[in-house]
Amino acid sequence: MTQKLSIRFFNDHEVRAAWDEASAQWLFSAADIVGVLTESSNPRKYWSVLKTRLRKEHPELTTNCRQLKMTAADGKRYLTDCFPQKEILALIEFIPGRNAVSFIKWLTYSEDTIDGKSRNKAYALFESGLLTMLEPGSVKCLQQIHAYLFGGLYDFAGQIRNKNISKGGFTFANALYFDSILPNIEAMPETTLDEIIGKYVEMNVAHPFMEGNGRSTRIWLDLMLKRSLKKCVDWSKIDKNEYLAAMRESVADSAHIRQLLSGALTDRIDDREMFMKGIDYSYYYESDSDEPPVHGEGK
Repeated sequence: MTQKLSIRFFNDHEVRAAWDEASAQWLFSAADIVGVLTESSNPRKYWSVLKTRLRKEHPELTTNCRQLKMTAADGKRYLTDCFPQKEILALIEFIPGRNAVSFIKWLTYSEDTIDGKSRNKAYALFESGLLTMLEPGSVKCLQQIHAYLFGGLYDFAGQIRNKNISKGGFTFANALYFDSILPNIEAMPETTLDEIIGKYVEMNVAHPFMEGNGRSTRIWLDLMLKRSLKKCVDWSKIDKNEYLAAMRESVADSAHIRQLLSGALTDRIDDREMFMKGIDYSYYYESDSDEPPVHGEGK
């Protein structure tokens, strides 16, 4: 079975994780943790020196060190030292850094939350078979994605909102007019990149759900791209703040978001790791960079 990989974000820095079947838990890259705590320019070397010292002075801390393959910045996968949460909390005592307290808070933030549970549901989408049965570009498709991600978490999962919502001073489409707005968006063509992005932008302006719009609609966008262009978005190539700014601008001018999306296309449409990385970045876009995700109306 393909190894389950995940990317978490602390202060906008990646912390890679891999699922360990034997212990049924996520293991985190030691070098990444050293990097965010020490802000070292060479965290791998820092970790190598620290690991040698710990083996001599505190061997019990390195007993549960596992080597799992993770993707590096060069796109290749290498064996990487990893630790589960319990051992990381002990290791932090030996890694000085001003970020220790906030990192512990971040690391121990429970996945037993709506965001945590929804992200795990999103991971499962790849193996569920649901994505191959949906009709890309349809409103029903978007509703089914939303229902899968948030079923059992929100009582409105998959349901078009009947209340008006706003975010950052912008009011999204009036719920009273969804009977005409959504069919019009559904009827928009999706044969070219410009058409697909235009349709995506219009659905974002509509914001048909009370919560979870961005996370659902980005998957919806990728399905249209896969069917029509045999492409999908490598979301890791799009900076969070630039993406959010471009989406705000798209209400009046979609040039910026078109530029970002067109520059991040890949043909790795059946690649499991690409899909998982897309989910990680999608949830990262919706969360605060240095704190646990905050659930706000209209995301």
